[in-house]
Amino acid sequence: MASAAAQRLIARTLLSLPAPILRLMAGGGVVYKGGRTLDPRLQFLAVQARKGPAMESLTPEEARRGETEALRALSGDLEPGVRWEPISVPGAAGEVPARLYRPDGQDAAAPLMVWAHMGGGVIGGLETSHCFCALLARITRAPVLSVDYRLAPEHRFPAGLDDMLAAYRWARDRAAGYGASGVAIGGDSMGGNFAAVLCQDLKRSGEPQPALQLLVYPCTDVASETASMTTYADAFPLTRGMMDWFMGHYLGPDDDPAGARLSPLREKDVAGLAPAVIATAGFDPLVDQGEAYARALNAAGVTVRYRCYDSLSHAFAAFTGAIPQADAACREIAGLVRGLYEERVA
Repeated sequence: MASAAAQRLIARTLLSLPAPILRLMAGGGVVYKGGRTLDPRLQFLAVQARKGPAMESLTPEEARRGETEALRALSGDLEPGVRWEPISVPGAAGEVPARLYRPDGQDAAAPLMVWAHMGGGVIGGLETSHCFCALLARITRAPVLSVDYRLAPEHRFPAGLDDMLAAYRWARDRAAGYGASGVAIGGDSMGGNFAAVLCQDLKRSGEPQPALQLLVYPCTDVASETASMTTYADAFPLTRGMMDWFMGHYLGPDDDPAGARLSPLREKDVAGLAPAVIATAGFDPLVDQGEAYARALNAAGVTVRYRCYDSLSHAFAAFTGAIPQADAACREIAGLVRGLYEERVA
């Protein structure tokens, strides 16, 4: 097996080829669905991925190994001017691993962002968001705490969510010790679900809202039947079948997918929640529900900055080393977060 460095070099070399060549290698033609055109690099990656086994045929352990291999080839370079250290934080049932990212020139007026990685509650870990958390820390000039919450099926809902809530409260009580002013919450995909749910949980318990919620291609309705679930049912890297696979491992037999702690979009009262940056990917079964949550927050008077990156796919924050548009999108998202931080103290 090629080394991680060799895999990255091969991937970057292939994906730097001109768009017409990449499309030709992917079978020719342009992928156009739902009024959107897929980035040719993602078109090429989708064809390559379909040569392997579908995730639905894998065990969670096999899927976790596959995610690790993909990240080695597609993730970006660590941002300069950011230092990180491994720490542990309290989860709901004991200590869980975490990573703390701190930028040079940190802004003492900015909050500490507590981050939850993607993975459907079943796969993923600290490496999944390693490069994105460093990018976020540098551009926002604020610390980021990435939490390695427990995964299903070993620990089904709400174990990972409760770990994030415990870690958030711990960080809230210690933010000043890390040179931060308050706390924010963020995550991508299922991590975005956790971030949205936690804001609602805090409201229910009468606790202060985070300074900001960052939701990147979030799952906000695990029972969703929106048009994008059909239009992009076979998208790369997240398909409708994979969503079913994730939920099959994540949910217990008595869990209600329409409950607000699983599907925050179904919460009727979202007034008073934290200001939000919400980003979606065009070629993603979840795109409609992310947009719908942004609309619901906006209608309730919550400050929202929403962006949809039409040519990108789910999980683009992990592809910044190979997809230039993904890197640009992540930098814009971090810039939107920084902008709301600055408005907070203006």
